[in-house]
Amino acid sequence: MSSPSLATSPQQVSGWTLAPGLVLAVAIGALALVLGKAAPLIGGPVIGIVLGIIVRNTLALPASYAPGIAFAGKKILQWSIIALGFGLSLDQVAKTGLQSLAVTLVTMSVAFLSAWLLGRWLHVHGKLAILIGVGTAICGGSAIAATTPIIRADDHDTAFAISTIFLFNVIAVLLFPLLGHLLQMSDLGFGLWAGTAINDTSSVVAAGYSYSHAAGDFATIVKLTRATLIIPVCLVLAFIVAAREKRAAQASGGGNFSLAKIFPWFILWFVVASAIRTVGLIPVSMQPLLHAAAEFLIIVALTGVGLSADIRRMVSSGMRPILLGLGTWIAVAVSSLAVQWLGHQL
Repeated sequence: MSSPSLATSPQQVSGWTLAPGLVLAVAIGALALVLGKAAPLIGGPVIGIVLGIIVRNTLALPASYAPGIAFAGKKILQWSIIALGFGLSLDQVAKTGLQSLAVTLVTMSVAFLSAWLLGRWLHVHGKLAILIGVGTAICGGSAIAATTPIIRADDHDTAFAISTIFLFNVIAVLLFPLLGHLLQMSDLGFGLWAGTAINDTSSVVAAGYSYSHAAGDFATIVKLTRATLIIPVCLVLAFIVAAREKRAAQASGGGNFSLAKIFPWFILWFVVASAIRTVGLIPVSMQPLLHAAAEFLIIVALTGVGLSADIRRMVSSGMRPILLGLGTWIAVAVSSLAVQWLGHQL
């Protein structure tokens, strides 16, 4: 018996070949969904990836599980991002989030710049630094999930990045309300700070509403505005990857480079799904069902990522990625406060 390897591409297999690993991912994902409802501060996606890591590194799974696990961690991951689009109205977020846009753009820029500089200083390799930077800048695990297939990050890097982001989400939920009261921030000021400086949506909601109802409402809107920016960020990353692969193909004398083959089409379908929601083509009665489906798909997908993660490789990375996440998160939190102070929004 051996642990599953991701050497097999999910596109190369079909039918019953996928069944063992896919059934395992769905079963663990269902358990994670239930546990996530009981512990909303942690959430189903994080529980799924943690359970997946535990199973992957404690049990000797047969090699026959590998294709289905790879399918869950890659294809279902893409489907989950598309499904999330049906729950995100671009028009609503654009209108209600305009007030927070300046702060959001500053904090995003600070996040990417900090991740790049600290990553070089701490010698954290590029793909892991990108995942931590994107997760801190935009929307935590969802942004990491959307970015992973574009930059083709290893599964253990994805798991490490999500775990790092989750660590600072928990700290933020406990620390931000205390700091907000200490700084005597207004409800809208705290909501803007929480919405731009805390990564995951559930953690933003938890911190915002623990401060006040008004702060929670505004923080949620700000967070949705940040979430829409995953679209241009992913497209930029896709074209950067495309340009690098084109140069590599030209340097090697190959003439088979094709943008269509590497373009992340699931991002385009995510935009289509968001547009469908925006123009009101989805009945209101269907929206909770679609939201539940998207939630479960992303839990199953991240469970697949966890089932693929080699904990020994994560441990070998040491404390440097965690220090990268800490430094980036502090830079974002401080820059958000600074912009609000300069704009008299505290």
